[in-house]
Amino acid sequence: MTILNKLDIEQGAKILKLLGDNTRLNIVTLLMEDECCVCELVEILQMSQPSISQHVAKLKSFNIITERRKGQWIFYKINTSAEIYPLIDSIVSHFPEQNDRIKALEEKGLRVCCN
Repeated sequence: MTILNKLDIEQGAKILKLLGDNTRLNIVTLLMEDECCVCELVEILQMSQPSISQHVAKLKSFNIITERRKGQWIFYKINTSAEIYPLIDSIVSHFPEQNDRIKALEEKGLRVCCN
């Protein structure tokens, strides 16, 4: 996939800095596999809910992820219609898939904790 509109250097630097954080990069790679709620990210990444929520908020502020409400739960996924999606997709393509981490969550019976 190609980037239709080129980013300016400052915008590109901000996105790369955002993804330079290990936790946010993990979240993005996980959300490229499937949508997740914060409680699932907490379990997979073994971090506190407030910490995960802060990282999610930063990713949302750059329009990298979107949310979908289902009852009291909020599910997050990659925003594939964002202008910067091709860049995100290109970056994530260089990292291992994360579906084994999501599958492990399912095997523990924790994947359905938000339904």
